[in-house]
Amino acid sequence: MFGSAPAWLWAAFIAIVVLALFVDFAVLKKQGSHAVSVPEAIRWSIVWVALSLAFNVFLWWAYVQESGSAVAHTKALEFLTGYLVEKSLAVDNIFVFLMIFTYFSVPAAFQKRVLMIGIILAMVLRAIMILIGGWLIAEFHWILYVFGAFLVITGIKMWTANDEEGDLESNPALKMLRRFMTVSPHYDGEKFFTLHNGAKVATPLLLVCTLVGITDVIFAVDSIPAIFAITSDPFIVLTSNIFAILGLRAMFFLLAAMAAKFHLLNYGLAVVLVFIGTKMLVVYWGIKIPALVSLAVVVGVLAVTMVWSVKTAPKIGGSKTVQD
Repeated sequence: MFGSAPAWLWAAFIAIVVLALFVDFAVLKKQGSHAVSVPEAIRWSIVWVALSLAFNVFLWWAYVQESGSAVAHTKALEFLTGYLVEKSLAVDNIFVFLMIFTYFSVPAAFQKRVLMIGIILAMVLRAIMILIGGWLIAEFHWILYVFGAFLVITGIKMWTANDEEGDLESNPALKMLRRFMTVSPHYDGEKFFTLHNGAKVATPLLLVCTLVGITDVIFAVDSIPAIFAITSDPFIVLTSNIFAILGLRAMFFLLAAMAAKFHLLNYGLAVVLVFIGTKMLVVYWGIKIPALVSLAVVVGVLAVTMVWSVKTAPKIGGSKTVQD
């Protein structure tokens, strides 16, 4: 259930994530509420990607010590491929987050804290889902084929739904939350609760934080089966997922400022999902696609889609700050 990693490597991973979150919270507290500029988003994106790649090198070294270079090469390649897949699929989350922030008119100064809280909630819930998924696959191997079929169907639906407008008002999660929460009509700074007509009620900020967490878990239903197609090792699945999520906040502010330039990216993500789902299904006939081929396909499809998106992007203004 806990994969091939020794206990000390699990402990090192947990320590690195806790330290990274501590530093992130300390920086957030020091900076206070503020709108995140594009240069700041770029700097933090570089930091998180560098941390993830450094962990991959550390992971490779750890497996060399424990199991030899052949296993180390395989695990490091699986981590890198899984990280890129999860990072790519996170783009879909970002556009939904952007829709949520726009719908609830979340002030730009509050968006950073909302994402931080939502990401921590998502990390905890994803860890639980991954460990359960690893146990299910170990006990019922046929569930991999169910995951594969699900990803192929999801990819086809993503491709065909690209031209449809998102409708947050009909979102079932939002409808459910409104049944259980009385929400004030106005924000009260960064507070989650406030007094309205003499009663203590939730602020829109609490509703937005909850929606962000729920949305990420819903998207995990797609992304977690996708990475199980790359590796069935729960340690690699969990670490690549968590490191992809750690940089999600910086990635949000970066892509939110350039959303129009990547208007074709969902088509690339749809192709990636269909490819990964197919990879899981063909194992039934004894066909195993190597991790290096998977990595090349994922990088190639996303690179082509992003370049084509930039070439055909509509003209947008050169705003330096992400606005609400």
